[in-house]
Amino acid sequence: MAFNKEQFIADLEGMTVLELKELVSALEEHFGVTAAAPVAVAAAGPAAPVEEEKNSFDVVLTSAGPNKIAVIKEVRTITSLGLKEAKDLVDKGGVIKEGASKEDADAIKEKLTAAGASIELK
Repeated sequence: MAFNKEQFIADLEGMTVLELKELVSALEEHFGVTAAAPVAVAAAGPAAPVEEEKNSFDVVLTSAGPNKIAVIKEVRTITSLGLKEAKDLVDKGGVIKEGASKEDADAIKEKLTAAGASIELK
């Protein structure tokens, strides 16, 4: 059986975000590696300030993507906004939730990304 890259990519495209996350975790465990983003190390003197870990995030919608209706539904669920207000927010973009914890911000980002939106955590 020959490896078919195009079929493999098509299979990946058909997976949900949760399925992709589980696949990455399984591959990490199988090969004994981690899929961490590269971190730039800056040369700092002894008096360099230590950056405090951020514990409060703003979830910002940057784009609704192709499935705007699903994004509006998720925004309404997350924010308890009315239909018109949620639609306006999705059309214009902006802050979905301010001061969210890391866990809440990640959960909101995952839901909106699964619906097709582009999200930034600030």
